[in-house]
Amino acid sequence: MPADAPAPASLPVDREHLRPDVDAALSAFLDAQRAQLATIGEDAAPLAQATADLLTGGKRLRAAFCYWSWRAHGGQVDDGRRRAAVRTGAALELFQAAALFHDDVMDNSDTRRGRPAAHRAFAARHRDAAWSGSDVQYGSSAAILLGDLCLIGSQAEIRGALVGLPEDVALRTRTLFDDMQTEVTVGQYLDVLAQAVPWGEDLDADEARARAVIRSKSARYSVEHPLALGAALAGASADRLAAVPTYGLPIGEAFQLRDDLLGVFGDPSTTGKPAGDDLREGKRTVLVSRALRTATPAQRELLLGALGDPGLDLDTVDTLRGLLIETGAVAAVEGLIDELSEQAFAALDAADLASPGAEVVAELARAAVQRTA
Repeated sequence: MPADAPAPASLPVDREHLRPDVDAALSAFLDAQRAQLATIGEDAAPLAQATADLLTGGKRLRAAFCYWSWRAHGGQVDDGRRRAAVRTGAALELFQAAALFHDDVMDNSDTRRGRPAAHRAFAARHRDAAWSGSDVQYGSSAAILLGDLCLIGSQAEIRGALVGLPEDVALRTRTLFDDMQTEVTVGQYLDVLAQAVPWGEDLDADEARARAVIRSKSARYSVEHPLALGAALAGASADRLAAVPTYGLPIGEAFQLRDDLLGVFGDPSTTGKPAGDDLREGKRTVLVSRALRTATPAQRELLLGALGDPGLDLDTVDTLRGLLIETGAVAAVEGLIDELSEQAFAALDAADLASPGAEVVAELARAAVQRTA
């Protein structure tokens, strides 16, 4: 959205009662999970609470992309399939929660949405109670199991969403959801691999690997797959489904590139993560790859030496930020975001989607790539 455009009357996820309905579906899931866990044992209660805590936050971006794509492909508010679009959005939110629980363990993150990450919170519970064994191992194990529970929940939610739909619509939607889960899991592995292989020796290969991780781990499941799921629920033709990646993938990639910038330059009060957290985690991003292309030998040594140091202080983080700006890396990534955005909006225009969904999908896309948190 242009900087001088008037602010929207409401956020896309708040229109047509979408957020309250998605939240209601998630609340129903949480109530059922609490009741089920209580029958297994009272010691399982912290698992349900941790899931509730994580699901309370979030922008509901994936649910919004799914719902408004459903509208853009012909879904009507009074259509019985609206329930399916809302519950598919809830399934996406549960899958996102699973990914966050697991991702925070793999990245050794301290915080999530301004709170201690789940593995840190469970480790603290272990320490406070003076239990036996390793508090770190306990916390990591609990967070992995939390992610598994959310994966199970996402499966149950998508299954419930598809009840009563035409067989071909249900099958197409379920296949897309399953493919999304497989791709994200493999993307997580590719991210782990990218952190392990040599870095800075072949910059073309480094950037190609970083962008492959972006596409498989984030871009498709954050934007493209939710858009495709909404289209499938609306009964979109094969041609219209085939068109979704032409705008969904570049929006998703621009979304993640913006996330990479925020991981270094974002305001902790809005991102919920410490300043420069991606530098401490040593994330091998397009941003860092672009910096290495133009860095002086001294800048290169500083960047490669500091990247991945969990003890980086704020002064060093500020120095690295300055380096990323001086090398032109920030401007290069901003340019790539602009290029991908232009590609996406041209494809959106060509897709000739229905109102009001078309306009809201475009608004969501702008919000995704211009966000500050």
